Amino acid sequence: MKVTEGTRWRAGLPGVTWKAGIEVSQIVKETPDELQFLVSPQHVAHRAHTVNSGVITVTVSSPLDDVIKVRIDHHSGRKDPGPNFELFPDGAPDAPKTSVSRPTKQSIKFTSGKLSVNVNTAPNEYGMEFVDATNADEPKVLTSVGPQDTSFADVPYRFTLGQESEQSRLTTENDTLPRQNGNFMLEGRSEALVRYMLNDFSLVVGETIYGLGERFGTFVKNGQVVGMFNDDHACHSHKTYKNIPFYLSSRGFGVFVNHPEEVEYEIGRGYNSKIGVSVRGERLEYFIIGGGSAKAALQNYVRMVGRPALPPAWTFGLYLTTSFTTSYDEATVSHFLQKMQDNDCPVRVFHLDCFWMEAYDWCSFRWDPVAFPNPRKYLADIKAKFGVKICAWVNPYISQRTHLFQEGMDKGYFVKRTDGSVWQWDWWQPGMAVVDFSNPEAYKWYAGLIRELLDTGVDTVKTDFGERSPHKDVTFHDGSDPRKMHNYYSYLYNKCVWDVIEEKYGKHEAALWARSATAGGQRFPIHWGGDPYSTWEGMAETLRGGLSLGLSGFSFWSHDIGGFRGSPDPVLFCRWVAFGLFSSHSRLHGCDSYRVPWDFGDEAVRITSKMTHEKMRLMPYIFGASLQAHETGLPLMRAMVLEFPDDLTAPTLDKQFMLGDSLLVAPVFGNTAQFYIPEGRWTNYWTGETIDGPRWVQEKDYPLDEIPLYVRPGSVLLLGPEKIGVPDYDYTSVGLEVRAFEVEEEVTVRVPAATGGKWAGSVTVAPGGKVAATGVKIAQRVTNGH
Repeated sequence: MKVTEGTRWRAGLPGVTWKAGIEVSQIVKETPDELQFLVSPQHVAHRAHTVNSGVITVTVSSPLDDVIKVRIDHHSGRKDPGPNFELFPDGAPDAPKTSVSRPTKQSIKFTSGKLSVNVNTAPNEYGMEFVDATNADEPKVLTSVGPQDTSFADVPYRFTLGQESEQSRLTTENDTLPRQNGNFMLEGRSEALVRYMLNDFSLVVGETIYGLGERFGTFVKNGQVVGMFNDDHACHSHKTYKNIPFYLSSRGFGVFVNHPEEVEYEIGRGYNSKIGVSVRGERLEYFIIGGGSAKAALQNYVRMVGRPALPPAWTFGLYLTTSFTTSYDEATVSHFLQKMQDNDCPVRVFHLDCFWMEAYDWCSFRWDPVAFPNPRKYLADIKAKFGVKICAWVNPYISQRTHLFQEGMDKGYFVKRTDGSVWQWDWWQPGMAVVDFSNPEAYKWYAGLIRELLDTGVDTVKTDFGERSPHKDVTFHDGSDPRKMHNYYSYLYNKCVWDVIEEKYGKHEAALWARSATAGGQRFPIHWGGDPYSTWEGMAETLRGGLSLGLSGFSFWSHDIGGFRGSPDPVLFCRWVAFGLFSSHSRLHGCDSYRVPWDFGDEAVRITSKMTHEKMRLMPYIFGASLQAHETGLPLMRAMVLEFPDDLTAPTLDKQFMLGDSLLVAPVFGNTAQFYIPEGRWTNYWTGETIDGPRWVQEKDYPLDEIPLYVRPGSVLLLGPEKIGVPDYDYTSVGLEVRAFEVEEEVTVRVPAATGGKWAGSVTVAPGGKVAATGVKIAQRVTNGH
């Protein structure tokens, strides 16, 4: 929340009461596991200066080695109705190694593992420096907080209207300051005021910032103002479905702001050398997350909010959907699947979008009796005939027209207005109500509806929407703050559905296809990127969104091949197919037209077949990288800056990525391929030709049936048989082809089991081409790529 004119050294903007800490006035607590002190907005020269002046209480602690928690309180007596992020859901970590020391008479040092915070206690010189000592000989200041960088402000409500996210503007009824005659009162002023807590972090020369969720705009976040407010707004603006209050710095650390409500970031805006963070209320809590590198910091963050589950191997196959507004019924579905089979385009999952239910009837969980008169038998038949899994669309909104509405209203299962009536509107569905997942009975009710859906033969669920949780003039069953619940709603919604699928099919067979998310949502994969336009720009912004989400702790991600809105031309469709089949997960889906390849010509059919089979062949590598992602929290699709932090070109690369450790993928935007090769001798996956980096490559008239795909030097790829047809085959027994690329020292590659989330064997390649396998059948031993 911008409160000053460009710098903290000037007064607040007109109408803003702003008080910033400049001096540590008292040490309250100093123990090995916690440090607490008061920061005053003025120099305390004698006791009179402690009267009629607020202070900021700063508490420093650590939940985990190399992670430092900072809590900043103004008035600490405010009640917190929740919800709050669930931390360490995979189990409490070992107690961190912490200590407190006094390096000088005017400083205090709190240490966790290799990360320390040095607090300056000199008069008028309050500040904190966060220092990483992974390299003990060269400790590195990661970021700092200086005088006036920690503050609180009271902002006129009228002023916030031009500053906050348009849809997140709150009425004064949701604010927290004392009121008189309907307006908040402070210091004799009668206009409505909003309290904010603020903290600024240093932004040094050359530092670049990433993450903050799925963001479709500029990949590097420097210069942007970013608000955390989930919104159903397609992929072409600053608004997004997945807001994650975590950013990753090119300096090798992360910052997690532990607030599910709207947090606002000013990244080199207003004050060019600062990252400003603000949140409404009386408290601001954040974690500085180290570990020695950006990769390590990302893994530590995921340890805090939860590791991603491993999606079953079958989810890595091609999804085909009925699309959204197009007409379909049993005959259409069967025709699609038969023709995909006839054209050698293997489909592993068939998705039924909204109209498996009748129009105006969402979400009733009742099959359209005309289009699907006997869904249980029909699903069993197509699963047996075509070997597919079934995905069905749902959302957490209940139309007034459905048979469920009256039951939900009578039993109090919906979000309510402050007068006790059901909150409703007509955007999306007529008279739509929103399921209140904070109500345990409503949670069970919705879970029961999902359970009945699975019993018809559905294997996985597309959990659409979840971004429209109302935040004005409403109440939740458990008393949750509607502002906090707005983003957090997506977590409860997806967890509810996930738990039912896991209950029915088991831990290693659960999967979603989710759109909305907040911190912790990565535990319930897969997520997809919403509704892009069927344009080159839509394809590019889709990729930027996925790379940003990957740097926010989400390991598995997908998108609508060909774009959602509109209809792609054949060249765009073919390029997007190649991008989609070399993404984590792959789905053909659209809005106004079908996304079946024959609608885009014979060449599109051939390319879809080729790319689908190649992904199936690479599954021993892809699923192994996915198991690694599950274990570590690293994304399967990795931004180049994460994998090559010391490469000066990597920070801005947003049109290519690493798929796991070894494959560089560069989608083609148009007819000319442009991509960057890092240092080393890389091998073209398709041709076996090598290229030495670092260098840029530009190739005009790039073949439509290829995508730039290069193998990192020192890699060993394990490939399944050609035309295997499914992603979930037994990688240990089919007979793998071993391809080694510029191997100069012994390399061991683990082989995953296709089920069970475990490693089943390994293959070791020594320089010169000697291959040894344990628990794995090898069909061919091939070195140097081909």
